[in-house]
Amino acid sequence: MRALLITIVVVVVIVAGLNKWTTNTYAITPGTATPVAPLVKISGVSTNAHPGTILFTDVYLQSLSAWQWLVDHFSSHVQFVPADELVEPGVSLSELDAQGYLEMRDAKQFAEVEAFRTLGWRVTATPVGAIINGIEENSPAARAGLHVGDQVVAVGTTTVATSCQLVRAVHEVAPHTKVTLKVKPVKISSAGTLRWGAVTSKVLTSATVPKGLTLAGCAGASGAGRSYLGVTLEDDVAYALPATVSINTANIGGPSAGLAMTLALVNKLSAGSLTGHHVIAATGTMSLNGVVGDVGGVAEKTVAVQRAGASYFFVPEVEVATARAAASPGLTIVGVRTLKQALGDLQRLGGTSPVALSRP
Repeated sequence: MRALLITIVVVVVIVAGLNKWTTNTYAITPGTATPVAPLVKISGVSTNAHPGTILFTDVYLQSLSAWQWLVDHFSSHVQFVPADELVEPGVSLSELDAQGYLEMRDAKQFAEVEAFRTLGWRVTATPVGAIINGIEENSPAARAGLHVGDQVVAVGTTTVATSCQLVRAVHEVAPHTKVTLKVKPVKISSAGTLRWGAVTSKVLTSATVPKGLTLAGCAGASGAGRSYLGVTLEDDVAYALPATVSINTANIGGPSAGLAMTLALVNKLSAGSLTGHHVIAATGTMSLNGVVGDVGGVAEKTVAVQRAGASYFFVPEVEVATARAAASPGLTIVGVRTLKQALGDLQRLGGTSPVALSRP
C-alpha cells in the first residue's frame, strides 16, 4: 500500500512539473463555426432579413506545457506549430494578438468594400496614414515603445498618408539620426477592437540596416536602405461606404474569415438567397481585387464546420486536398480562387444571382 502511495505521489509530482515546463510549441485545434448574418448590422441601405446560412470558422491556438504537449499527441485533429512560425523572424510573440486583431480589422474592411463593389456601388478610398503591422525585437521602433497597430501620420514636419511615403521619408535619413514620428497610438480592447488615440511624438534613433536584411523599396525612394527603424507597414485607408456596417468578431483575430464575411454581406444586401437553402461554410482571405488567399488550420476548420452541420465548405483552391482529407461523407469541399468564382459556384448549387436591394 505504501509503495502504491509513493508511486502516486511521484506521478503527481512529475505531472505537476511537466505542467509548469512550457514548450516552444503551440497547438491548433478545431474551433467553432458561426453564422455570420447575426453578427452583422447595416444601416443606410435595405437588407434581406432571412438570407440563408453562411458560416465562418476559426481555430483555437494554445501555448503548450510539456504535459499538454504529451497528452495532445494522443488526440486527433491537433496541429503542432513551433512558436517561431507564428510570427515573422525577429518579431516578438508579444505582438501576436495585436497582429491578429489588426488582420481581422483589415479583413472586415476588405469584405465590406468588395461586397458593395460586387453589387454595383462605387467605393472611394482615401489613404490616411501608415499602420505598423510588425516590429523587430531590439529595433529602434521597439526601443521607442511603438506597437503593432500604431498609425504613423508624419515624419518630423512631413505628413505621410501611405506606407511608401513613410519609407521614403525615413530612407532619406542617415543612420544614427534622431527621427521624430507623429503617431496615433492604438488601443486594443479585451475583445480585440482597435481604436486610435490623439497624435503623439515618438523620437527614435535610426540604425544601419542589419547585415543580410533586404529592405522592400518604394518607387522614388532615392537613398533607399540608408536608415532602418525595424518595422513593417501597411497603408491605412478610409473607405467611403454607402452604408454603416459593423461585424461583431469579439475575441477573434486573423484574416481567414474574409471570404465568409464578404459572401454574407453580399447575401444580406441582395434579394433572394445566395445559398440555395444549403448551409455554406467558407474560409479564405479576401483582397481588394476579389482574390481569395490561403489560410492556416484548414484541416481543423473542416472538422469544425462539419460538426456545425455545413453541407459545403468553400476553401482556397490550394487547400482543397487538406480539407478533403479531413472531411467525412456529407461535406462537399469547393475550391475557390476568387469571389466571382465563389458566387458562380453558389449559383450552380441553386443560389440566386446577387442583386442589390437598394439601387447603387
